[in-house]
Amino acid sequence: MPLELVNSKVVKSVLAPNQNVLARRGSMLYYTGDVRFVPHSMGGSAGAMPGMSGVAGMAGRMMAGEHVAMMAAEGQGEVFYGHAGLYVEIIHLDGSSMLTVEADRLLVHDGYLQSSIVALTSQGGVRGAVRGAMTGQGLFTTQLTGQGSVAVLSHGGATPLQVGPDHPQVVVDPQAYVCHIGNINVEISANVGWRDAVGKGSGEAIQLKMTGMGTVWVQASEQKF
Repeated sequence: MPLELVNSKVVKSVLAPNQNVLARRGSMLYYTGDVRFVPHSMGGSAGAMPGMSGVAGMAGRMMAGEHVAMMAAEGQGEVFYGHAGLYVEIIHLDGSSMLTVEADRLLVHDGYLQSSIVALTSQGGVRGAVRGAMTGQGLFTTQLTGQGSVAVLSHGGATPLQVGPDHPQVVVDPQAYVCHIGNINVEISANVGWRDAVGKGSGEAIQLKMTGMGTVWVQASEQKF
């Protein structure tokens, strides 16, 4: 069954035999029925990023950092999830679209969705990608495909923004980015000058430029978690 919001910070999953859900480890709040929990490791491999051979060690560490420990819930009953009092948004996948989400924003999803860890490319080159990663927007990110539900976390709530004919480009602060769905291209842009280096810049030197067709969710805060 699809995930259900109990309130703005708690989500419910209804388990049935031969089904499971995957959630951030430690996010279970309470459950009813006959439910068991087992550790789970997200699979998938990273796509290649052009020009990354010189920073392969750094890329490997960032890819490892994208991984968040998960647990699977199995059995029959209802399980309730939440994390650190953060807001929860449920996104439904219809099987035709792919959801790209930062791993630390991922709370719970249907177990039959396929997951992989992929590289974010940067048309601005390696320098731009690395600087973007340093702000909290990783070089590597998580993708989910299939038909099912996903619950994502945000600080202060998430707002969906449409990218398309009316808004062909949406520019997002990396700290505010939560996830996106659809055919969206992401360019990590870095405009770093001497004023930023000495701490006198605008604070908006790193940006994510979204183009194409789809929806991007941004949180109402630049706070990391």
